[in-house]
Amino acid sequence: MADTSDAMRVLTGRKRDRRILQGMLLLMGAIWLFPIYAAIKRSLEGGGTGNYTALFTDPVGDVTIYDTYLNSFIIAVLHAGIVVGVGALAGYAFSKLHFRGKEALYYGIVLCLAVPGTAILVPLYYTIREAGLFDNYLGVALPEAALTLPFAVLLLRNFGDNIPDSLIEAARMDRAGHWQVFRTVYLPLCRPALVNLSILCFMWSLQDFLFPSLFFTDEKYTTAAKAVQSFQQYLATSPSDIGKYNASLVLLAVPALLLVVFGLRFITAGLTSGGVKE
Repeated sequence: MADTSDAMRVLTGRKRDRRILQGMLLLMGAIWLFPIYAAIKRSLEGGGTGNYTALFTDPVGDVTIYDTYLNSFIIAVLHAGIVVGVGALAGYAFSKLHFRGKEALYYGIVLCLAVPGTAILVPLYYTIREAGLFDNYLGVALPEAALTLPFAVLLLRNFGDNIPDSLIEAARMDRAGHWQVFRTVYLPLCRPALVNLSILCFMWSLQDFLFPSLFFTDEKYTTAAKAVQSFQQYLATSPSDIGKYNASLVLLAVPALLLVVFGLRFITAGLTSGGVKE
């Protein structure tokens, strides 16, 4: 009887803890969803769903919603391509190669994670200007990639350490060079981490407001994040345009939201798959 009572108390305690946790999660979810609900509600004021239709058919200033999507997508592709390509090579080198000063160089790169983008704005501004990359997609993609690469090296080096050295040694015994080992062994096994890194790069690029605002002066290069401010100049000047402005906020947030929803399982798998060493 005593064992049964103890078991019931444990079970009851677990149910109570689970309900408390569920309540906290519901409260947090409501807090996060309330701004979205408010934006959707206000986006229907005035013209109703016509506010959304107007944004797709009529340009705001000289920019359409499609232009902001395209600009954001191009920058995100460049950002992800640079980070994944360079990060994969660096991750392989730091994980499977042996050379003098490897650990010092690795920790030096990881320390760059502590450097905020705002701390290097002034030298970055002059560098981009001297390189002639103003109003150029690379002018935004390269700084974004530079700030993301330390995280990429950290992620892919830790993931690469989980790959058994015996696989690398077997390939080397078959006279495979480092490039062949990297391409046929390391890259296929690192696919979860690479997919995870690509999705994160897309998310961070879509949310970047600072660099597009600084390095794009032509409105035709307006990104989704920058359009939040530029659309305000045209749509928040009269009460009748408030609904359209809120509709634009909802539409501009859609790409990032869809990426999170459909990429969440890849992000979770990529972050945890290299966490256990056998």
